[in-house]
Amino acid sequence: MVIQQHTITTTQKYNFPHPTIDTTLPQRLIQLSLQTLTHTPSISMQLNQQPCNIESHSLQLKPQPILLKPKHTPTIVAAVDTSNIKIGETATGILIAIRGANIWKQNHIYRYIRLGPFIFHTTEENKKQLYTTLQKAYLNTTHMQTTPTLQQMPNRIANLLEKWLQTMLTKTINNGLILFDGSLTSGTPDTPTLHMRETLQTARKHNNTILAFSKMTNLRFNGHLITDIYPKHTPPYLIEAIGLKPKPPITLCGDIYVARLTKSNCAFRLDIDKELSPQQKTEAVEKLLGNDIITQSYPETLRLAHILCTFTANEVIAMQHYIQRKHRLRLINRPDMHKLLFGPFGKGETNQ
Repeated sequence: MVIQQHTITTTQKYNFPHPTIDTTLPQRLIQLSLQTLTHTPSISMQLNQQPCNIESHSLQLKPQPILLKPKHTPTIVAAVDTSNIKIGETATGILIAIRGANIWKQNHIYRYIRLGPFIFHTTEENKKQLYTTLQKAYLNTTHMQTTPTLQQMPNRIANLLEKWLQTMLTKTINNGLILFDGSLTSGTPDTPTLHMRETLQTARKHNNTILAFSKMTNLRFNGHLITDIYPKHTPPYLIEAIGLKPKPPITLCGDIYVARLTKSNCAFRLDIDKELSPQQKTEAVEKLLGNDIITQSYPETLRLAHILCTFTANEVIAMQHYIQRKHRLRLINRPDMHKLLFGPFGKGETNQ
């Protein structure tokens, strides 16, 4: 079996045309990271991990799929993704790390930039100040409906970094395809509707199209997940979802499709900007088929963005070692009470 090798090169700066805006990473992220660690007392740290949520609504699917043909018009394909991990607990809070990656394919070559890891010590005392400061630096707003809980902080901070990276791509690319991980649903605490609309508007201004792929969805049609429904047509094709009316303040900024782009048994929810014409939406997906490698209906550019920002076990160990040496925190394992009490019959706390 021959495995295709993709060319991946790293660069020190974007190869996009020089924008008229300042795209420097806000220094507040680094400053706050160091500040929260510097003010961490010399106390014990405990190890642990984390989870995620998905929406659920009812809808209808159009019976006739939109058949696609790859368009090989040279087009930049760019993607962004972030990841976070809880690397430990202290007596007063949690230690988290976040990292982001931008990757783009141009002239058959993949290039990327990774930002991070950034390590934060978040506590009940500093979480509100930390989050509002980052909100102001990234989204130019301090509006916050509720203060995130400590358990929500890893996802919220990573989400702020992701929103900033997405904004930078929409402003630095022209005539391209920008791939998001997730949906174009807004109105949630970590995705303000105003910011989502501004991001889509900026993308349209630079003649870019945003395609948002969701790896998982709870959307169902006739009791079945929309990604489990396969009409008798040969891929690639799109199936449009209609009739979805979420309750306020949730807003759908994109039209929803089921995208089956290869003959594999994989399909994904795909959101495309509502303001684009049906022809523009179809053409954007056809350009993606003609300019990127599609494996199991998923774009290679977005897959690489996910891989490049994900933390490995060795990196987690290295960060724990850094915290222990630099900030004198003694690492301890918090006992798993389920296994301690129930032995082999204990499920373990991470499964709860």
